[in-house]
Amino acid sequence: QVQLVESGGGLVQAGGSLRLSCAASGRTFSNYDMAWFRQAPGREREFVCAIHWTGTSTNYASSVKGRFTISRDNAKNTIFLQMNSLKPEDTAVYYCAADPSAYGISDYRGYRYWGQGTQVTVSS
Repeated sequence: QVQLVESGGGLVQAGGSLRLSCAASGRTFSNYDMAWFRQAPGREREFVCAIHWTGTSTNYASSVKGRFTISRDNAKNTIFLQMNSLKPEDTAVYYCAADPSAYGISDYRGYRYWGQGTQVTVSS
């Protein structure tokens, strides 16, 4: 079992930045592939980005590539999402997800463990 807790969400103006964190506890964090998903009202949960358990590979949705950066600190059992040049369409609840072997899967149903989510609102 892995417990995930997100933090860092908030309200920001378009063009601004936010940094989300996801702290993990439970099983060995360093063995898990990690990802960020987001869900806007009335829409399905969508893939944002992911990082391999080794930290050596990342992949991003085309809508955020070049603006968002995912990273992990296995010593602190934490992953991060640095979000720059934010747009109103980035507004959503952002979820952290973990799974032993889901890297490369962009379907949210491929991830076993989830945090409670943190709200990100970008005003125009």
